[in-house]
Amino acid sequence: MRADARKRSVVTQGSCREGSRKRNFGLEWLGTMTNSKKAVILVSGGLDSATVMAIARNDGYEIHGISFDYGQRHRFELESAAMVCEANQAASHVVFPVATAIFRGSALTNDIDVPHNRSDAEMGDGIPVTYVPARNTIFLSVGLGLAESIGACDIFIGVNAVDYSGYPDCRPEFVEAFEAMANLATKAGVEGQKITIHTPLVALTKAQIIQRGIELGVDYGLTHSCYDPSPEGISCGDCDSCLLRLKGFAEAGTADPIMYAPPQRPGS
Repeated sequence: MRADARKRSVVTQGSCREGSRKRNFGLEWLGTMTNSKKAVILVSGGLDSATVMAIARNDGYEIHGISFDYGQRHRFELESAAMVCEANQAASHVVFPVATAIFRGSALTNDIDVPHNRSDAEMGDGIPVTYVPARNTIFLSVGLGLAESIGACDIFIGVNAVDYSGYPDCRPEFVEAFEAMANLATKAGVEGQKITIHTPLVALTKAQIIQRGIELGVDYGLTHSCYDPSPEGISCGDCDSCLLRLKGFAEAGTADPIMYAPPQRPGS
């Protein structure tokens, strides 16, 4: 079922532990809301966020997914995000639009070439051109607003500081600082209902993330990681994200279920 075909829902606003009054929040309705233990999951449609959503579901949370339409190079990851939410029986999924003029100077949002075939050393040297300015700060802030509105004290994000591309907003110190801010800046936090930012993948290798996801039954065929896919959505196989993903599957000893473009020969 496509995301735009799902009906709208009314959600409940209240404390982190119980709801009170109803409010139309414009969420995409996916399931039945019966669990007072709610969590907001930042879901991009990629491998990491799909694994995080499965972890939250396995931990007994009622799942509320949030994705962002921020002018990224393609729509395939948003399509994957919708499928991942549906596969995890999410109670709701909202796609939040962000003005494209905000994110400038990134290869993921502007007419700048995506790097290909970089070595591990090159990927570990500095912040790449695929960095999107303050993206996780903005996304977590919107996710925090959704969480407080629906009475959730728990937010999950799939940041990783091991097999990653050097983004500063994926580091543990960033998440710790944001969590401290969240508890100072919200009614819930001030009233003692602690907001927690969960980062269950932050210290795992990509192979360990994949292995955990397989244990939880994640269908990685639904996910999309490529920065520079073909017009048909076929992953390139040699951008930073594809290289890290392929390395993870190889080290996990299992095949990646998605399609990749054939390698380009020199001079072709």
